[in-house]
Amino acid sequence: MRAVSDRPVPGFGLVSSAAAPVLLVGGWTVAAARQQGGFDSVERTISDLAAYGATDRWIMTTALAGLGICHLTTAAALRDVAAPAGRAVLAAGGVTTVLVAVFPLPADGSGSAAHTLVAGTAFLALSLWPAFAVRRDGAPLVRPVPSTLAAASLLGLVGWFGFQLRADEGVGLAERVTAGAQAVWPLAVTGTTWVSAFAARRKRSQS
Repeated sequence: MRAVSDRPVPGFGLVSSAAAPVLLVGGWTVAAARQQGGFDSVERTISDLAAYGATDRWIMTTALAGLGICHLTTAAALRDVAAPAGRAVLAAGGVTTVLVAVFPLPADGSGSAAHTLVAGTAFLALSLWPAFAVRRDGAPLVRPVPSTLAAASLLGLVGWFGFQLRADEGVGLAERVTAGAQAVWPLAVTGTTWVSAFAARRKRSQS
């Protein structure tokens, strides 16, 4: 019987985790290019691209919804390699990301309590899930040291984003770096399960 750490996630999990950063970065790139009069991605947020009144707001709205669904799918795919609590927190991050699309910002820029709540919850969940996913016999990147470092780093990025938000300067850049890192980490976890499984099979074939 193979060790848990030798098992790759199902193929659909690898696809969903790879699609997540593509949807996020592709969504904000295309949506920003569509804004009439230009769009300052360093200062303005991703949510501004999906807000009421934004040009072709459906682009970023669809990308956010797709991103959330990808996280939900990846959480399901990690069943055999990550702790249940971590998968639940990742799934919560996926649900709240979908809700970010459901509760857009108003056109007048006045803000939305519902949007702020779900966006804040999504940022926290997508930063904390590695800490809850720890499994000593699990995938290489869900073991204690890498998981703890990942959670600490992602929380640090959220803190940076929060600082920039309060300072009202460079908010868009901080948000994009934070959201991008959060989207890439599940891909790193799923990808290393395939690398680890391949290495284990090769080692067995040579022995």
